[in-house]
Amino acid sequence: MTQSTTPQKAATLFINGAWVPSESGETRLITCPADGSEVALVSEAGEPDTLAAIAAAKQAFESRVWADTPAAERSEFLLSVAAKLTERKAEFARAEALDTGKRLVEAELDMDDIIACFKHFAKLADSSPGRVIDAGDPTVRSKVVYEPVGVCGMITPWNFPLLQAAWKLAPALAAGNSLVLKPAELTPHTGILIMDVFDSLGLPAGVANLVTGPGATAGAPLSSHPDVDLVSFTGGLVTGRKIAAAASETVKKIALELGGKNPNVVFADADFDAAVDNALNAGFTDSGQVCSAGVRLIVEESIKAKFVDELVRRAEHIRMGGPFDEHAETGPLISDEHRQKVHAYVQESIREGCTLRTGGHFGGAEHEKGFFYAPTVLDDVKRGMHAVTEESFGPVITVETFATEQEAIETANDTIYGLAGAVWTSDAGTAQRVSSRLRHGTIWVNDYHPYLPQAEWGGFKQSGIGRELGLMGFEEYREAKHIYENTEPAVTGWFSMPEE
Repeated sequence: MTQSTTPQKAATLFINGAWVPSESGETRLITCPADGSEVALVSEAGEPDTLAAIAAAKQAFESRVWADTPAAERSEFLLSVAAKLTERKAEFARAEALDTGKRLVEAELDMDDIIACFKHFAKLADSSPGRVIDAGDPTVRSKVVYEPVGVCGMITPWNFPLLQAAWKLAPALAAGNSLVLKPAELTPHTGILIMDVFDSLGLPAGVANLVTGPGATAGAPLSSHPDVDLVSFTGGLVTGRKIAAAASETVKKIALELGGKNPNVVFADADFDAAVDNALNAGFTDSGQVCSAGVRLIVEESIKAKFVDELVRRAEHIRMGGPFDEHAETGPLISDEHRQKVHAYVQESIREGCTLRTGGHFGGAEHEKGFFYAPTVLDDVKRGMHAVTEESFGPVITVETFATEQEAIETANDTIYGLAGAVWTSDAGTAQRVSSRLRHGTIWVNDYHPYLPQAEWGGFKQSGIGRELGLMGFEEYREAKHIYENTEPAVTGWFSMPEE
């Protein structure tokens, strides 16, 4: 981390409708992970800044300036956001590519998904006004209405900075909440840009606020402060547990997406070429820095040798490069610290008996300025090994085998996580049976990675709590209230009337 307190104070915090520097004056220099080049200087928020943002969000919510805006108008606002993002797609994609080091084409695809997300929740904003309850009594009017939760704290990761933020921002605004967004400190720029879009479209001051800084200082108040009604976090399990513990003190709503150790199960009757190709995509897309990455390849014994040989051959030809390298097929890891963690994971896996088939190194001389790690395949992996139980969050595929359908299911479910997984087979019955028994929130059959904003996303077990996207992703940001009205009030007579 590079910090500065020079007179060149960045003003990248967005609090109560204004761009301001951090109270301490600290800044952070953002650099591109692909080559170490300087991107920009941003404000380094601390606890006082986040408290100010929470206060602004609280005031905006209590004023009802957005909560009482008709749902149809909130829907139109989100559609306007989608239109602005379309108009500024190149600017946003470039900012995301520079912050993360991912290829520009990947950042552009992310933008398409972000735009679709805002459009999806625009449709939902005015879709569920409530319902009338039949009380069985003509003198009673009973209804259930849905109201915004209140102040929402949002803590988002560095791998898909704006996409993961959009999954939270869009439903929160659609429902009428106010919010504080705390993006990952290494990748703040699309968070800054989206606040600029909100501001340019006239979102009232205080409804959406942004603090850029580390989780320990800028993020912590969002899970502990009593004025925050909901905290939504996407990131690692260890941090997620801390957030859940802090949130429990004020019994606030929580939504946690905590990653996974995702199985990619390949049966012998699968389309071989498609399964190999998608196994590469499952494990190496975005250099494996994807919570749903299919890094646990579980392949039927009869085709294991042929399958893994081809996987290794293909992996050795994957070209690494920076965001604007037209020949690159994958990019760097987010930081040298993270790269060292991935390398330590690989070395520990080898020590416990795994066989390194390819990768396990930082790349060639042409990559020395960036945080690259070669696509890696670990063979001869057994259930219970460190390689299977722990996330690498890098371009590392581990290979396990199975002999029977039951063994495939048991192996795939043998994890504390349950975010996503896939089944490859040409037999419809096998696909139906296995997908129904896998304890994971998303199951792909003969595919890997696509998702729909209309379908819920989230995990079983320790992969998280709650759902994003779909209808449930909207409901996370609303509270149900029952209103019961007696139109002919009368004395009940339940208690006797005392004598005068």
